[in-house]
Amino acid sequence: MVYETGNSTVDNAVARVLAGETLDRTDALALLAQPVADLAPAADDVRARFGDDTVDTCSIVNAKAGSCAEDCGFCAQSAHFDTGIDTYDLLDPEDVLEAAQRAERDGAQRFGIVVAEKGVSKEHRPDEWEDVIRAIRLVRDETDVEVDASLGVLTEAEAQILAEAGINHYNHNIETSPDYFPEIVTTHSFEDRVQTLERAKAAGMDLCAGVILGMGEAPTDRVDAALALRDVGVSSLPVNVLNPVAGTPLGDGTGAADITTEEIIETIAVYRLLHPEARIRLTGGREVNLDVDEQHRPFEAGADGMLTGDYLTTEGQSPADDLTVIEAAGMRPNTETNDFDPEAVKRRGGDADASVETAAGTATSNAPSDRTQQ
Repeated sequence: MVYETGNSTVDNAVARVLAGETLDRTDALALLAQPVADLAPAADDVRARFGDDTVDTCSIVNAKAGSCAEDCGFCAQSAHFDTGIDTYDLLDPEDVLEAAQRAERDGAQRFGIVVAEKGVSKEHRPDEWEDVIRAIRLVRDETDVEVDASLGVLTEAEAQILAEAGINHYNHNIETSPDYFPEIVTTHSFEDRVQTLERAKAAGMDLCAGVILGMGEAPTDRVDAALALRDVGVSSLPVNVLNPVAGTPLGDGTGAADITTEEIIETIAVYRLLHPEARIRLTGGREVNLDVDEQHRPFEAGADGMLTGDYLTTEGQSPADDLTVIEAAGMRPNTETNDFDPEAVKRRGGDADASVETAAGTATSNAPSDRTQQ
């Protein structure tokens, strides 16, 4: 039986999605105008029919921090802005492996190696490229997590090498709509980002690409970004909410993004209806933009993935707390790739004497002393 809300706009859209139809821009904008109380449970029903009741968790390591030449207006790692973050050169592959092992211990199903620069270039920085490839192989061979990467722009040859090395998902967020993108970034184009995604997909990697909400974009931009991601064919769609960082153009000091809780929930729901089979992944900024007792709500509106632990330059919450959020939504953690013990993770999180360092936070704050600090 199809879930019915009594709202004809929502019910008709859900019925069409379940029948295999593809919603268009007009449909999506009409859905954004509907009450969240109708939209959220309907989207969650679609999520349950196309997937299961698990939340897939990933974790990341900031493998090279800061001094990026790009001017993304939200980013603390851009050399254009004075944000006061710690910067360092590429971590040793063994340090990346240690971060992956922490992520595995904390229940992550996949682990992303992230480098903050326009691109890790095989041609221009061959030593750095070889270290990245060695790190990928170490994580692939020594852990049970799937290995993902976010290394910036790629050539066709680089994409092929990464696929052969064992990368599962390639992450390259589009951030926002094609029309609004120039308001956020001027040093490269929206088309540059799409081209890299297309190269990664052609090489055989799955695509993880998403957005940042709350950067001053209009609701139409949120829809257009989702449609652009559908055109390129993503299987994982991370939804970040801006965590304003002092020193960046978007770091206005308010401590919150330009978006309400209800708008976050309704956007997640519409993304589910536009991407019924993708993992809709709640990622950065959720802790500062959603109250603790509201963090489960996106998972009752169609979300079924999250980034657990710390982010690239900002702290997240503990994996134990994230498990509590999953349970509050009536879901369970995915254990398909990494068959971990959720209760052990929660016990560690509740132990005052235990380390609460997570994959990204540990590698970022404790970069090995023999690396160049910039």
